[in-house]
Order: sequence, then C-alpha cells, then structure tokens
Amino acid sequence: MRFAVDTGGTFTDLLVEDDAGALHMFKAPTTPADPIRGVTDALRIASESMGRPLADLLGASDTFIYGTTHAINAIITGNTARTAFLTTEGHPDVLVLREGGRAEPFNYTVPFPDPYIPRALTWEIPGRLRPDGSETAPFDDAACRRVIVALKSAEVRAVAVCLLWSIVNPTHELRVAALLEAELPGVPYTLSHQLNPTLREYRRASSACIDASLKPMMAAYMAGLTARLREAGFAGRVLVVTSQGGVMDAADVACAPIHLINSGPSMAPVSGRHYAILDEGNDTAVVADTGGTTYDVSLVRRGRIPWTRETWIGQPFRGHMTGFPSVDVRSIGAGGGSIAWIDDGGMLHVGPQSAGAVPGPVCYGQGGVRPTVTDASLVLGYVDPDFFLGGTMKLDKAAAEAAIARDVAQPLGLSPDEAASAMIAVATENMVQAILDITVNQGIDPREAVLVGGGGAAGLNSVLIARRLETPRLLIPEVGAALSAAGALMSDLTAQFHATQFTRSVTFDYERVNAVLDGLERQARAFVAGPGHGSQSQTIRFWAEARYPEQVWELEVPLPASRFAGSADVAALVEAFHRAHQDVFAIHDAGSGIEIVGWSVSVGCRIRAEEGGTMAPAVASHAFEGSRLAYFPGHGRVPTVVRRFEALQTGERIAGPAIIESSFTTVVVHPGAVAQRRPSGSLSLDPGRD
Repeated sequence: MRFAVDTGGTFTDLLVEDDAGALHMFKAPTTPADPIRGVTDALRIASESMGRPLADLLGASDTFIYGTTHAINAIITGNTARTAFLTTEGHPDVLVLREGGRAEPFNYTVPFPDPYIPRALTWEIPGRLRPDGSETAPFDDAACRRVIVALKSAEVRAVAVCLLWSIVNPTHELRVAALLEAELPGVPYTLSHQLNPTLREYRRASSACIDASLKPMMAAYMAGLTARLREAGFAGRVLVVTSQGGVMDAADVACAPIHLINSGPSMAPVSGRHYAILDEGNDTAVVADTGGTTYDVSLVRRGRIPWTRETWIGQPFRGHMTGFPSVDVRSIGAGGGSIAWIDDGGMLHVGPQSAGAVPGPVCYGQGGVRPTVTDASLVLGYVDPDFFLGGTMKLDKAAAEAAIARDVAQPLGLSPDEAASAMIAVATENMVQAILDITVNQGIDPREAVLVGGGGAAGLNSVLIARRLETPRLLIPEVGAALSAAGALMSDLTAQFHATQFTRSVTFDYERVNAVLDGLERQARAFVAGPGHGSQSQTIRFWAEARYPEQVWELEVPLPASRFAGSADVAALVEAFHRAHQDVFAIHDAGSGIEIVGWSVSVGCRIRAEEGGTMAPAVASHAFEGSRLAYFPGHGRVPTVVRRFEALQTGERIAGPAIIESSFTTVVVHPGAVAQRRPSGSLSLDPGRD
C-alpha cells in the first residue's frame, strides 16, 4: 500500500493505492498555519472511509510520497532564515545587479527589486580564481575568520557561499566550508559549486542563497512530518516530490531544500503524459492543473517534459530567479478561490488574489465576503450546493449570489447570471494566456496537442479553454482532481548531476569531455547504489547545454551517445542540436557548428513496477442524477443533464449541455461539446463549437 499527498493552497489531496493497485481519493481543507495537520486530516478521512483504524492503515503502507508548497510559501511571505551571503571580493552586488532585464522596459514607476539577501548581510572573501581554475590571488584565511566573527555578531542562521569560478576549481569554497564548520558549528551552509555547478554567477549565487535560507525551516518541517507520521503508525519510506519531476528521500531533500520550490506542480505533467498517451495516443500535451489558488501549466513535448533554469519566484525580473533546473511550470493566480473585483476604470478582473482555504469562497460560509470563481460556478448551476466534496460540505448559494450581485453585477449593470458568466470568461482568458505563454516559449502549437485538465476546478471551464486554443481534444483523467498526487505515485526516484566544460564542435576536446562524462556517470551509479538500491529498473541519460557561436543562451540536448569516440559522435550531437533549435524557435542554421557549455546526467530509479492505476469502484447512489437548470452564454438557463462520473460506462457518450460530477470535481460539458468515457476511466471531450 502506498500514499501520495499534495498539499495545495486550498485543499490537501490524498491518493491511497491499495494492495490490489486500486486508487482511493480523499480531500481535506489545507491548514495554512500547520500544513501537516491538513495531511493528517486527509489520512483520518481515508481511515474512516476505508473502515480501518489509522494506525492499521498506515502500518500496512511501505511508501508515503509528499508534495508541498511550504518552501515557496516561506520565500513569498519572507519567513526564511536570516541568511548571510559570502562572495568573492569585488562582487558584493551580484544579487543586486542580477542579469539585467525588465518586464516593462519603459515603466520607471516600478521600483528595482530588492536582492534576495540584503547588502547588510553580504560579505566579501579575499582570493580570486581565473576561468581556467588557476589562482590569481590566494585565499585569505585570516580575513575569512574575521568575516565569520561578524556572522556570529549578526546572528545569522544560514550561510550561502558563491565564489567566482568555483565550478572550475572549488578549493576556495571548500576552505570557507571548513572554516564555517570549525568556527560556526551547527549553522547550515550551501556551497554553490556543489548545489548548482553551472555557468553564470548570478544564477549560481541565487540558487545557493535560496537553498541556504530554506535549510533551517525545511529541515525542521521534514523532521516534523516524519515524526508525526511515525507517531500515527507509519514505518515506511517517506519520499518528497521535487521540482525536477521526481522524488527524493525526505532526509536528503532537507539537505537541499531548493528541490522543493515547485514540489507538487512538477508532478502534474508526469501523470498528464501517461494519460495523454494512454487515452489519446498523443505524446504532446498541455497539462493544466486548476487548484483553489493557482493555475499551473506545464507541457509534454514528444513524450519529454521540458525543464528550465529560468524559474522565477514572483514576477519575471521583479522576483527572484532560482537558477536551478526544474520542470517548466507557469503559475498564475487563477483558481476556484480567485477573487473577482472591479478596478477604478470599471474593468472586471479575476485574481490573482485568492480567498484560499481560509476564509475561502463566500459560499463556504467561513467568513469569506468577496465573490470567487467557485461562487460564480455555484450561481450558474454548475456546482451542486448539496454535493460539494461528496456532500460533506454544504454550500450557501444565496450568499454567493448576493456577493456577486453586490461586487460585480451592480457595478457593471449586469444580471447575477451575466456577472457570474463574465467572471468565468475573464478567468478563462487569464488561463488561456498562461498556456499561450509557455507553449510559444517551448515551440508547441496547442492545436496539435491534447489539453489535460487536472485539479478539482479543472472541469468548470476547460471546454472553453480548449475552444479558445482550438485544441482538438480535452482529457479529464478520473484521478484528475488529484492529478499531482497521481503523478507522485507514478514518479521515479531521481537525481541530476552537472559539470561545466566548455568546448566547440570544430575543436572538440575529446579527452576532457569524456573525463567529465566519466565523473558524471560515477555520480549517477553511486545514486543507483545508494538511494536507488532495490529499485525495479534504472535509466541514465546524458545531456549537453549547447548553443550556436555568439548566442547567449543554451538549449538542453540529449546526447546521442554516452561518450565521444570520434567525429561521427560530435556530428550526431550537432544534428541533435539543430533539431532542438528548430523545435523551439522554428529555425536552425544547418551549416553552423555549436558550442557546448555544460554537461549533465539524469538518473531515474523506478520504484513501482507499472505506471497508472484506476479508481476503486465507487457507489454512485449518493448523488442526484437527472437534470437541473444551468446558465450558458448565448443560451441562458437551460435544462442540463447531470450524471455521476463513476457511473458512466466505458464508451458512453454524453452531449452537452451536461454536467458530469463526482465527489471531487465537476465537468461542465457546454452545448456543442461531447464527452466520452475511456477504458482507463478518463473523460475525453471533443470541445466542439457553441
């Protein structure tokens, strides 16, 4: 038996895979003040539903997989540790100057963002290395010891170290580490060359600072999670979802918590890929996970999940770049809890503000007063007020209607139905733009992809999104309401190792490159023998970060061979780069050579024999089936067929207008759309036209 938990901003999703491989889904409200309590609440709901004492249920499990937004929430709210930044003498402004760039080049009303660590907590370390690793100025032990004395006086709780060219020669950074351990014992630190050995000083420094600032809090958080699970009766392995679309042991991720920045959202494309291929035979997909707080968009291109090193915490150029490889996920403030508001010019907006789990939408009756997307869906008749979360939570339709009338309908001169429909339309357009941003950036035409909808609120407007994108097929997996948790169950134990070694295709340095690849493979093999011991199977893949001469940025390209024996292997890499450049930018330079800046290896250890899984049979007698009035733009309120998701037969077709609902999600089939149940349990929709 295995558990997978995804803690979102509004709900905590739990999937239980029983010994027969069947899946059981549960949800509990997220408790922001104590997220682990939301986890235990979901486990108690599962215990009651499955008729087993909690200790017995946990004791029968061997794996607990956890995805959390706790790390990124701490950064956004400023609740990280007081952290010092140690950098090479003469480089104190690396976090201030960054790499340049502005989101709005001519908008000078926006202040330049503050550095992640202020100058007051930045210290310079004498000593300098050249790009070839040779020493131009010796390391100054006495000066470093004086800095450490200053760190004590400043009462720092973590230290980030990023020295120039440590990726070529780590001697100076390692000396700093030795002095910190001797003079400042117990204070965690991060060395940039160990965490993120990549070119570009700002990205290395930023990732080191973010990682160090999270260490005290996340070490305590992971220890607390493990301890509370042990107290409740769990004795198995605790794994945590990482930004790279895999899982790591909780103890390991506590030592490098930057892996948790996109924990949770990175899992949606893992399950989205599985169902897109299984149900639609398409290995290119747009995966959209709609929660209560955010709308997370990711991609699958030809069966591969794209990665990026340009993940921003906050707005691009106004927030902080992690500089750390992660699944390319774009998140916007658009979800079931997104709040509708009118600006001074009379324009309707939805989000990015969210009612979250506390107080929640108006209809929850828990103190929320501002109308949300969930309130609009309730007013339009899409959501059954007596069957939310399977009837465990009653919704107040009258309160939702009053809030929409007061804050949206009356200011805009609309009826409550028109106002609620306008809220859905604005939220839909926000989501469409998020999809267009990431698909254009990755060179994907959404008209050739399948749109996979996940999250409890995905079905409310996914047909409208698919129509707007001209996507031919929309897929709502049966486990879609917990898409990230489902991805966690399918994920591998993963790691990535990186090294910098510059070379050109025209003057390829076979000896040095192969030596780098040898070292990377040793690291990968050590991971397989360590954390990956006992796994079902293992895969090791090599990658190059390459570019055309004089280009500034690189593309990640899989290596055709793990070593370079001669010019044919180099030519194969050049050709692979041309194809990658064509995919992303729709252009390539067939006659040009390439430059390779860095090399990496990714290792995956499969901890589960098979991907996927179907929901356990459920009794469908607790929900109303028949019809109810629902509002659709251009049609008004019309009788709408209502069916239970799990009661649909394989191959059964439902033409819109219809509503297909389960205890955890509602799928609105607009007029002109047609839904069909797949053998896997997924709901496949032809969006059609209105």
